Amino acid sequence: MSQHPPTLDDPSAAAKALAKLTVAELRHRYAEVFGELTRSNHKQHLIKRIVWRVQALREGGLTERARRRAVELADEAEIRLTAPRARANGPGTVVAAAFEAGRSSSFPKPGAVIRREYKGRPVVVRVLPRGFEYEGEVYRSLTAIARKITGAHWNGVSFFGLPSARGKKSAEVDA
Repeated sequence: MSQHPPTLDDPSAAAKALAKLTVAELRHRYAEVFGELTRSNHKQHLIKRIVWRVQALREGGLTERARRRAVELADEAEIRLTAPRARANGPGTVVAAAFEAGRSSSFPKPGAVIRREYKGRPVVVRVLPRGFEYEGEVYRSLTAIARKITGAHWNGVSFFGLPSARGKKSAEVDA
């Protein structure tokens, strides 16, 4: 096995040095910096991941502010709980759940009712401790309800006009 690449202070130089290694050597280097094995045999992917990991270890990773922002962005995101199963007659079923990152203090509390009108029709949603009730069904996110109502992807907070980071509010909320 050849020697390890020079220090990774310069990502470009480090990538060039890593490019001279074989895939087996890159997999070994990956295991050293990540502390776990990889199943990947994609040389460019391994190089990028190794350079990224060494930089993250050296520089300390994400700031607390970046971590908080990531949680805000993921708040309404649906995450996959299981891998889709391939079927002969079509795509697999996806089981998803809302990411539980906690709600901001300005978000309506459980028991509150959110009201808005969409295309002349009243929309009434009850906030639950872990989800939302709309027309007798429980949804894991406001985004899922907005998708059900409109047939298109909407950010649930925006669709219902709830307070956002910008402080806008247009929906009627009864506590």
